[in-house]
Amino acid sequence: MTSTQKSADSLGTFTIAFYNTENLFDIYNDRSKHDRDYLPNSERRWTKKRYQNKLDKISLAISKIGETKSEDAPSIIGLAEVENGKVIRDLLDTTHLKGIPYGFVHFNSKDERGMDVALIYNTTEFTVTHSEIFELIFERSEGGDDFTRDVLLVTGSLKGETISILVNHWASRREGTQLSEVKRLQASEKVSEIIKDIQTKQTDAKIIIMGDFNDDPHCKSITQLTENNNVFNPMNTLQSYNRGSLVHQRKWHLFDQIMFTMPFFESRENHLEFDSANIFDADFLKEYKGRHKGTPFRTYAGNKHKGGYSDHFPVYMTLKK
Repeated sequence: MTSTQKSADSLGTFTIAFYNTENLFDIYNDRSKHDRDYLPNSERRWTKKRYQNKLDKISLAISKIGETKSEDAPSIIGLAEVENGKVIRDLLDTTHLKGIPYGFVHFNSKDERGMDVALIYNTTEFTVTHSEIFELIFERSEGGDDFTRDVLLVTGSLKGETISILVNHWASRREGTQLSEVKRLQASEKVSEIIKDIQTKQTDAKIIIMGDFNDDPHCKSITQLTENNNVFNPMNTLQSYNRGSLVHQRKWHLFDQIMFTMPFFESRENHLEFDSANIFDADFLKEYKGRHKGTPFRTYAGNKHKGGYSDHFPVYMTLKK
C-alpha cells in the first residue's frame, strides 16, 4: 500500500515509541566515559562493521514500529542507551531512516558509562519549542555523588497541539532489586515534581512519560507515579508470564513503558486522543532458535557478539486526531 492509498483507519494516526537500544556506542574511545568495552581492540571487538550492523538493525526496527496501526514510521521515538549525538546522527543516516525528516534532542549526561537518553522526531509533524534535562544525583555509601541518566523533557507541537514528553532510564537492578529500589523511587519523585510543575502552568497539559524504568507496572516506583499524578499506564494489561519487553533473570518483565496524563482521553474534534498501546515484539526482533527462542535478539550475550538488535523490545502508543 502506497502513502497515497492509506486505509481510512490509519489516517490521522500517530505513533509514539520508546526503545532501549542496548549500548549504542560508537567505536571511538571517549576518556570521559567508561566505553572501553566498545572499542575495536576490546574483548568485545566492537568494530566498524559490527557498529554499522547495529545501526542498520536498530533503524529497521524503528521504521517498523506501529506500522500496522499508522502505516508510517513513528512520529516521536524516545531512546535509551545512546552514547552521544554522533551515534544518533549515524542512526538517522541509515537506509531505513534516511528518507524520513527526523531531528533529535540529546544532552550529554554525567552517567559514568556514558549512556544517555534522547528523543528523535519527525520534523514535519512535531516542532520542538523547549527542551531541558533534570539530573538525578544519589549519594554513594562510601561518600560522594553517584550520577545516572538524566530525565529529558521535550515540549513541542504535534500537529498543532502542545504535548510534553519525559524520557527516562532509571537506575538498573545490577546491585540488587531492593538495594537499587531507593534510586528508582527517588527518580519517580523527581518525575512527579516535573509533571506538577508543567501542570501548574497548564492544568490540562498533555504529558507523556516514557522510558526504561527498570521496574514493572505494578512496582511501587511506577504506581506512586501514576496514583499521585493522575497518570494512566496502558502497559498494566500487557505483561504476562510469557510476554514483556525483556527477560531479566529468566523472567519476562515490562520495564519499558509509556504512560500519559488524562487529557489524552478527552474526545474533542481536531484534538489528539489515545488510541492504543502495545509491545513491538515482531518475530524478526526475536531469537529464532535455542533455549532463548522468542526472547529479544540481542547484540551481545556477555562478551559474545550475537549481532542482533537489542536486549529490549520497543514499546509504543498510538494517538488519533
